[in-house]
Amino acid sequence: ARADPGRRAAAAAAGRPGAARLRPVRDPPRHAGGRPPPSEFDGLFRADGAPAEPADSTQQLPQFGDQGPQPPAPAPADGGGGRGKRGGRKMSPAALIGIVVAGCALAGLAAGAALSAGGDDDKKDTKASESETPDTKTDDEPTKAADPVEAQAKALDALLADSNNSRAAVIKAVGDIRSCKNLSTAATNLRTAAGQRTDLVTRLGKISVDKLPNHAELTSSLTKAWRSSATADNQYAAWADQVGGKKGCHKGRARTTPRVGAAERASGEATTAKKRAAELWNPIATKYGLTSHQATDL
Repeated sequence: ARADPGRRAAAAAAGRPGAARLRPVRDPPRHAGGRPPPSEFDGLFRADGAPAEPADSTQQLPQFGDQGPQPPAPAPADGGGGRGKRGGRKMSPAALIGIVVAGCALAGLAAGAALSAGGDDDKKDTKASESETPDTKTDDEPTKAADPVEAQAKALDALLADSNNSRAAVIKAVGDIRSCKNLSTAATNLRTAAGQRTDLVTRLGKISVDKLPNHAELTSSLTKAWRSSATADNQYAAWADQVGGKKGCHKGRARTTPRVGAAERASGEATTAKKRAAELWNPIATKYGLTSHQATDL
C-alpha cells in the first residue's frame, strides 16, 4: 500500500531543525462513499516540510481532529478590536456621567427659558387686562363738569313742588265763605296762602334759571301766576271779613261784594299765566326726568 502523505511529511520533517514544534496531523476523515479527501489537503505539507502557502493564508482554515473539521471561533461582537460605536472605542463611565449631566443641564436651561417666556406672557396678559379695565377716578383726573342746564332745572323743580301746598286750603276757605261758615278761619287760611304765593316769587328770584330754554318767559309766567294768586287770596280773605259783618249773609248765603269780582279777575289772570308756565316747563322736565305740572298744580 502507498504510504500516507501526512506520515511522509512528518518523517521528512524529523531531520530538520525546529521540526519538534510540528505536531503530526491525523488522518483526515474520508468523505461519504469512502472517497479520499480533496487534493488540496495533500498540498498542505510539501515533501520537504515547507508550508505550501504563507502562514496568513492558512490560519483561517479549519482544524482537523478526531471529530472532523471544527468551525472557526466566532469574531468578537465589537469587531475584534474592543471598539464601540462611538469613535471605535468604548466610553468610560466618567464620560457617560458627563454626557448625562450635560443633558440634564440643557434640559434645565430649556425648562427655565420656557417658564420665563410663560412668565412674560402672564405679565403681558395681566397688563392687557389692566389696560382693558376702566380706571377708577383719581384726584388728579379732571372732574366731569355738571350740566348747568340740568342743575338749574332741578332747582326750579324743587320750587314748583311747593307751589301747590295751599291749593286745597284755598278752595275750602272760599267754599266756607260762600256758605257763611267758619269765616274767621277761612280768612286766616286765605291770607296764609297769599303769603306762601308771595314767598314763591321771592324764592324764584334767588335761583338761577338763565340756562333754561325760554327762561325769561318762564320766569315771567310763574311770577305773574303766583302774584295774581296771592292777590286773589287776599281779596277772598277781605270778602270773608265783609260777610262776617252786619247783613253779610242772607239765608245762609254770603252777599256778593266788589271783593269777589276783584278776586275772580286776579284768579283768571293767574290761571292764564300758570298754563303758559306749564307749557314752557314740561319739555324741560321730560328731558331731565323731572316732574311735569298742569296749570292747576302751580
